[in-house]
Amino acid sequence: MTEKSPQTRLIHSDYQPPAGFDAYPTGIHHASTVLFKNVAALRSGEWKEKNAYTYGLHGTPTTFTLEARLAEIEGGKHCLLAPSGLAAIAMVDFAFLKTGDDVLLPDNIYNPNRVLGDWLQESMGITARYYDPMIGAGIAALIQPNTKLLWTEAPGSVSMEVPDLPALCKAAHDRGVVVALDNTWAAGIAMRGFDLGADIVIHALTKYQSGGADVLMGAVITRDDGLHEKLSAAHMRNGYGVGADDAYLVLRGLPTLKLRFDAHDAGGRKVAAWLKGRPEITKVLHPAFEDCPGHEFWQRDFTGAGGLFSVLFDARYTPEQTDRFIDSLTLFGIGYSWGGPNSLCVPYPIQSMRRGWPDAGMLVRFNIGLEDPADLIADIEQALSAM
Repeated sequence: MTEKSPQTRLIHSDYQPPAGFDAYPTGIHHASTVLFKNVAALRSGEWKEKNAYTYGLHGTPTTFTLEARLAEIEGGKHCLLAPSGLAAIAMVDFAFLKTGDDVLLPDNIYNPNRVLGDWLQESMGITARYYDPMIGAGIAALIQPNTKLLWTEAPGSVSMEVPDLPALCKAAHDRGVVVALDNTWAAGIAMRGFDLGADIVIHALTKYQSGGADVLMGAVITRDDGLHEKLSAAHMRNGYGVGADDAYLVLRGLPTLKLRFDAHDAGGRKVAAWLKGRPEITKVLHPAFEDCPGHEFWQRDFTGAGGLFSVLFDARYTPEQTDRFIDSLTLFGIGYSWGGPNSLCVPYPIQSMRRGWPDAGMLVRFNIGLEDPADLIADIEQALSAM
């Protein structure tokens, strides 16, 4: 072969690194195009089976490794990655719902899931109905012949109500309905959704798994081959893909996941217990506390609580006063999400998100990060004074 031009040498190099390199971190494989050994390999590659690499969108060694590890942590068999937690939710809806079908969602569902359900109803002819998350086995009375999917969330990430997941799953399965669980709050380590009856478990890896508040990603995990095949089709048709660098960041966070989760949990309980004694607060909504709705189910099904909980302010405080309280915090950022090292605080109009919620004061949700709980308590105390 004649000598390559400088431009061609920029693209085609003869260099091959020596074999035998190994290290603890997973390698970062950037790829859109995947190279095949020959035409026969190109024609025989099957993206659904994950036994060969076909295109970067369908996976690289980096993303395959992350999927395998997430499935293992949750006790599942298959995992698919998505660009966000909401994308993971949408993947499930698109896999199992079509025009004329019905989906049931808990009334305290993650609000973007509610908005998506309403859009499915308005634009695609899929009925989306909302049920009391504490209904338990009573969900059977709401299941219709066209009900194909039951969404659950344990606990609700704003109202913190913990449902009786085994009862919901049994009632759904008795009628042939698939159960999807948003298990983001428990990070897959404080509650095992499959063991309680869920068919599909989704996570926003944006939270505890990545742990740095710098990644958007979701995961859909299953044990059943048939369900996974339908999800894979939806994954491909929606063109879901994640970048290798982001996948690596989640992989890097997994070894410290439980250590961080336990630290969030310990800090969260200290701050929540302190808030429970404050006259400005009428109720602390923390699943580990006995007076939180569904505490008995948390005690039965969970081994931890993480750092996310809510409080209800006394009704004598106006929304403007609770806003002033939040604005006065110095160690808490004002922002959505949780699971990162920095504490967060957000007000919610709970009555508009949860039908039948008692007429009470403003709800404020706290994410307790990895700061010293004593410093966070001092910050909350000064902000209460400013309110």
